[in-house]
Amino acid sequence: MDTQSYGIMLIPIILGGVEVLKNIGLSKRFCPLAAVTLGIILGAIYLGEGDLKQGILKGIYIGLSSVGMYSGTKNLIGK
Repeated sequence: MDTQSYGIMLIPIILGGVEVLKNIGLSKRFCPLAAVTLGIILGAIYLGEGDLKQGILKGIYIGLSSVGMYSGTKNLIGK
């Protein structure tokens, strides 16, 4: 499986992690930061392919993507 597909599959995992953190008591205003942080961690572990910088950049990308997916869905359903 290529890295791009694997990165896309991590987005729902990040969303689930943020939801768990919210249920534990994380303030909603810190959810984007938590998503990017989880993205960086998962990117460094799974997407780095031996290059930590590349993994961190990919992690930022998937973290920000999950934030956009969350807010876009929330705005669509809420209005």
